[in-house]
Amino acid sequence: MTNQLMRTRAKRHVRVWAACSLGWLLVASGAVHAAGTSACEAAAQGKKLAGAARTSFVTKCERDAQAACEAQAADKKLAGAARTSFVKKCVRETPVPTPGQ
Repeated sequence: MTNQLMRTRAKRHVRVWAACSLGWLLVASGAVHAAGTSACEAAAQGKKLAGAARTSFVTKCERDAQAACEAQAADKKLAGAARTSFVKKCVRETPVPTPGQ
C-alpha cells in the first residue's frame, strides 16, 4: 500500500470514530437532561406553559421547593455535603401542589 492510501484510510477511521463518539455524547447528554428534569419543569410541561409564563412558573415553584427543603434539612439538623445532597434531591422530587390543595 502506498503512504497516500494509508493516510486516507487513517483519516476515514478518525472521522468515523469522531462521529460515533459525538453520537454517543449526544445520546448520553439527552439521557442526563431527561433524568435531571425537576417536578416543577414537568408540571410546567403538563400545564402546557411556554416562554415567560413557563420560566416564571418554574422559577417560583423551584424557589418554594428550595425553601421547603431547606426547612426540612434544618429540622433534620443536616450540614455540609449531606445537607446539599438532601436539598438537591428534595427539590427535584418535591411534588408540585395543584391549585386546589
